Amino acid sequence: MATSAPPLTKAIKPLRGIRVLSLALNLPGPAALMRLRAMGATCVKAEPPAPKGAPAGTSGDPMGQYSPEAYTTLHEGIKTVTIDLKSEQGQARLHKELARTDVLLTSFRPSALRKLGLGWKALHKAWPQLSVVAIVGAPGERAEEPGHDLTYLADAGLITGTELPATLFADMAGALMASEAALQAVIGCQRRGKGVFQEMALSEAAAWLALPRTWGLTMPAGPVGGAHAGYRVYPCRNGRVAVAALEPHFATALCDVAGLGTPDAATMFRPATHEAIAAFLAGKTRAQLDRLAAKHDIPLHTLA
Repeated sequence: MATSAPPLTKAIKPLRGIRVLSLALNLPGPAALMRLRAMGATCVKAEPPAPKGAPAGTSGDPMGQYSPEAYTTLHEGIKTVTIDLKSEQGQARLHKELARTDVLLTSFRPSALRKLGLGWKALHKAWPQLSVVAIVGAPGERAEEPGHDLTYLADAGLITGTELPATLFADMAGALMASEAALQAVIGCQRRGKGVFQEMALSEAAAWLALPRTWGLTMPAGPVGGAHAGYRVYPCRNGRVAVAALEPHFATALCDVAGLGTPDAATMFRPATHEAIAAFLAGKTRAQLDRLAAKHDIPLHTLA
């Protein structure tokens, strides 16, 4: 069963009356479109025909084939149409849609868009009121390079071992930045009286997420990288506990329940403090820790 996406504040619909057409497939584009719909935009998704021999009803978006659950969630409330951009009929259908579109969302390489007659210069000449948000892998001349979420995270220094990331960080952050770019495009068009072009690179989304690491905050010696005893994941009797007692008053509460007294700034970085807190938590069950957290106002979350 598909799960619903987290809703935006229902009362705020800044894009009501704005029409968005998306040609973007897989994850970043549809995730951005989902956010734009939540902000009030009327959203239409144009997909290529399904592969030859595919069962009836098969989506032309690969995500509809490899993750129907994700596809269903992403496209809730969004009208989808099938358009073969490589055919004259498809091009005519596309331009009929563009005539009433405010923002076009794409995720093709620039060279592919130009081959389809959808480069920015051509579109702007044909439809001056149209704005374009182009999702690419890397900015500028690097937009033709192949890549994926994993390679963008690796390039940003966010792959620290051999395990895969817990989620598709660059894709999802890129979707947020693409929806932000669409907002910027709408505002820019309203001010200038004509459409604007916005490029959003997934590699730059990964670099944005990596900023705390470049500042040293999440490095092993950083306060949220494991050096602070109040900001770590520890074993407990029947699972794990994510402790986020970073601020002084939270660290004090944690140390109090652990029998360590009132800490100063240096205390939380000492190996002895790490060992004492680890020993205390290891002797408690998840239920016990949940009760302690509620009673003493300690930010923690227990895990199986």
